[in-house]
Amino acid sequence: MPVVLSESQNVCIVGGGPAGMILALLLARQGIPVTVLEAARDFDRSFRGDTLHPAIMELLAQLGLATPLLRLSHTRAHRARFITPQRTQVIADFSRLRTPYPYLTVMAQSRFLAFLAGELGRYGHVRVLMGARVEGLLEEGERVTGVRYRQDGTLHDLPAALTVGTDGRFSKVRALSGLALRRLSPGQDVLWFALPRRTDDPGGSIDLHLGGPHCIVTTDHGERWQVGYSIRKDSYRQARERGVGPIRQAVAETIPWLADRVDLLTEWAQLHLLAVEVARVRRWWRPGLLLIGDAAHPISPIGGMGINMAVQDAVAAANVLSGPLRAGRVRPRHLARVQRIRSWQIAVLQSQQVVQEREVVGIHTGDQLHVPTTLLRVLHGIPGLRRLPGYVTAYGLRPVRLHARWHVARS
Repeated sequence: MPVVLSESQNVCIVGGGPAGMILALLLARQGIPVTVLEAARDFDRSFRGDTLHPAIMELLAQLGLATPLLRLSHTRAHRARFITPQRTQVIADFSRLRTPYPYLTVMAQSRFLAFLAGELGRYGHVRVLMGARVEGLLEEGERVTGVRYRQDGTLHDLPAALTVGTDGRFSKVRALSGLALRRLSPGQDVLWFALPRRTDDPGGSIDLHLGGPHCIVTTDHGERWQVGYSIRKDSYRQARERGVGPIRQAVAETIPWLADRVDLLTEWAQLHLLAVEVARVRRWWRPGLLLIGDAAHPISPIGGMGINMAVQDAVAAANVLSGPLRAGRVRPRHLARVQRIRSWQIAVLQSQQVVQEREVVGIHTGDQLHVPTTLLRVLHGIPGLRRLPGYVTAYGLRPVRLHARWHVARS
């Protein structure tokens, strides 16, 4: 067990999502005191991001956690596909990857977060405070020195050597910090709902179904399908006024094998809205403060890359900052280095997603989607290139690997 450092080297992580909990675990293993503040009172709620990519599973394996995690209920998606009335086209084939985890692990995010919280409970120098809402930053001049949060009606000040905002696309820390978000795409909105899965349903893939003025995503969760139905940005009110009937009809027409159960979608309360945008802040940090994940760069759910990129941000932050934190001297140059390691890859990914988002917006207005089926067929037909789409989805352009000094065994 590493030596626990003084409270003057405490890290405050705002947001108990995958990036925040992974970063907390990595720092905890280096003996760094960590407090995670999560606004929700528990993890038992609906999330939209439920895929763990091979890059994440390999990280967990390095920490000795992949095997116990995979004992929990999950499914595996070995490929991602476009499905249109004319053809089915594989986008990414993960089964070809050279990894012990040649698939996307589909697991309820609430289950994954509860697993990580259990691991964090092994460390006496880590606190995970639920129902703790940040209301302000503690500052000395330009430097952020901690946060003010409310829990059970009482305000608390939490001094910290470093505050990390991992609180998602609507980040309160980002808003308080004054680090402005630049929007890069018109975005879209997605309505999510569940339908029961039957044993003879197709499986083993995450599919984007294209037909008519809508896109529909299906993800196999074992006992249920998670279905995402795209609508025009800011059209939620009109969609709600029309009710669930048009959605049922669209799903039945586009995915015929789901037609026999769409009537189970009976009321609007069964739908959950995800507001989608592609955006990023110009600078991810201020002295004493760092943003990572969707707090720094909200991305589209296309490709399911949100958790993957956020966790790789956390790994980069742990690699760069654990040494300075242990030495008690985190400088702006260290925070800037985290951004340099990650920002170029995020910029490339977001540039691709802006094009994809514009295509989706075009579908909503009746345009034809220009799916690059010819390019995909060529890539999948050349032995040297057929792994490329799956690799980029699984790892990004250049995955961040955990430094060798990290402990592997569960402490």
